[in-house]
Order: sequence, then structure tokens, then C-alpha cells
Amino acid sequence: MHDTLIILSVVEIALLVAVLAVALIRIQAGLRAIADGLASLAEGVGAVEGHLSLINPTVPEINAPLEDIVDALPGIAAMAETVARR
Repeated sequence: MHDTLIILSVVEIALLVAVLAVALIRIQAGLRAIADGLASLAEGVGAVEGHLSLINPTVPEINAPLEDIVDALPGIAAMAETVARR
């Protein structure tokens, strides 16, 4: 009886180690897939950064008319409110 319990304990420990090994292998595979996705994302971000660096010098030119529009919006809103009250 004593030998049977020892054998069952060893088998149980071996099964536990096997299950944990399988779980760790699956986790490793998932982490590798995540790492591959992050590498692709980093490449994409680098490409976007490259494109934006070309636009950066022209941002003040692009924003100048937009600032004029933003400055005009309160007056337009006031006129719209006046028209809406009639």
C-alpha cells in the first residue's frame, strides 16, 4: 500500500509538471505572437513618423487659415443665435 501511494504521488507530480510545461509553451507562443505584432506596429509607427516629418515644416501654413476660421466662429455663432431667435 505504501509503495502504491509513492508511485501515485510521483505520477501526480509528473502530470502536474507536464501540464505546467504545456501551459508555459502555450504562453510562450502567445507572447511571441504579441512580440511579432508589436514589431509590425513599431514599423508602422516609424513609417508614420517619417511621413509626418515631411509635413512638419508646412504645419504653420496649414494652421494659419484654420486659426482665422476659429477666430471667426464666435461671431458666426452669435449671428446664428440671432437668426434662430427670430
